[in-house]
Amino acid sequence: MDTISLCNIKLYAYHGCLEEETLIGSDYRVNVKVKADLRKPAATDVLGDTADYVLINQIVKEEMKIPSKLLEHVARRIADRILLEIGMVKKGKVKVSKINPPINGDVSSVSVNYSFTR
Repeated sequence: MDTISLCNIKLYAYHGCLEEETLIGSDYRVNVKVKADLRKPAATDVLGDTADYVLINQIVKEEMKIPSKLLEHVARRIADRILLEIGMVKKGKVKVSKINPPINGDVSSVSVNYSFTR
């Protein structure tokens, strides 16, 4: 199985359990890896034959716009949309990272890694 990866998609969003997180927002980074059989698009050179990374990026941007309390929830929504809209994807991983989270400590980011399978 072959892999398509989108690395460090930079976004500003409004996720969190604290009220100020949903009002002020913060920076996020999202990474997505999907597994699919890429032999056909490798041979045909036709965009419609592959797991289009432009569509994956659009899914990430749209789902990140919807506020959630938990990063786990956001990651699952991204995964569900990928499986729904890109039939050739067999499985994958979504990593959602909140940059400089508002916790009591010097932490550069917190992340959730979510795996999914068709």
